[in-house]
Amino acid sequence: MSDIIDIHKILKILPHRYPFLLVDRVMDYEIDKSLTALKNVSINEPFFGGHFPHRPVFPGVLLIEAMAQASAILASLGMDATADETLVYLFAGVNNVRFKRPVEPGDQVQLNVQLTRKKGKVWKTSTTATVDGILCATADITFTYKILDE
Repeated sequence: MSDIIDIHKILKILPHRYPFLLVDRVMDYEIDKSLTALKNVSINEPFFGGHFPHRPVFPGVLLIEAMAQASAILASLGMDATADETLVYLFAGVNNVRFKRPVEPGDQVQLNVQLTRKKGKVWKTSTTATVDGILCATADITFTYKILDE
């Protein structure tokens, strides 16, 4: 297993930026196998004013995006790639999505990624999101990348 990756290194790996960067820290990873990351959920995030004013809930589509970003970090580490204006990660598919528990402000979401297949420029991962060990969501994510200069 490997060292913690802080937000400064994540910014060098992923092309995402505020308000769409949804991974705060990588706690552990094994290249081409698995990764564990964290997303700290704050009431200050811009979407909570409308989702929902009376009971803030982290949007499910953003939870899927957080799992996809953690998956992209695992892929980047395997390719030794860094973020720049030419690299973009793209969804190719999301399957078997299940939501089990809402994620709310104050939660620290643990994102768990298992690489299930890698062929050429396409990766498939099995992901989970948990809070305090309680399962919040699962998804199988297929993604690729594009070099914009190609």
